[in-house]
Amino acid sequence: MGRIEVGDVAPGFELRGTGDRTYRLEDFRGRWLVLAFYPGDFTPVCTRQFCSYRDAADRLDELDAQVVGISPQSIDSHERFRGKYGLTVPLLADPDRSVIRAYGVLGPGGLVRRSIFIVDPQGIVRYRHVALLGLHYEDVEDLRGALSSVRTSEPA
Repeated sequence: MGRIEVGDVAPGFELRGTGDRTYRLEDFRGRWLVLAFYPGDFTPVCTRQFCSYRDAADRLDELDAQVVGISPQSIDSHERFRGKYGLTVPLLADPDRSVIRAYGVLGPGGLVRRSIFIVDPQGIVRYRHVALLGLHYEDVEDLRGALSSVRTSEPA
């Protein structure tokens, strides 16, 4: 599938996640959803990214949006990553990279591009940020700004 753009219907998914749970896009209907695609558990930038979400959990809760991480590692890897760092954001496993492909964030050599998609309560993509190199990530303040921007620009 090609690249997903702002205004497109978000591709559906059903992925196993941490906490022995299965997550589906339709489970989030009626609320805002932030999809944080990331290259891999235990890598330096990914660790900083998800630890920053943990450290700002109170501000993350104020966003009135669910944030989930998606990468190709296994549930076992996600559980170890979550446990080692006390992470608070659910991590979803996409080992066959089908959801990663559907959102158009699979880079050269099968590397996942660090990306953020914000999906509105009706399932429409309202924000898209795909990093070319993935050396930087969007922190809670960046997510707050993006959510604020897309909420104020929503059609009445």
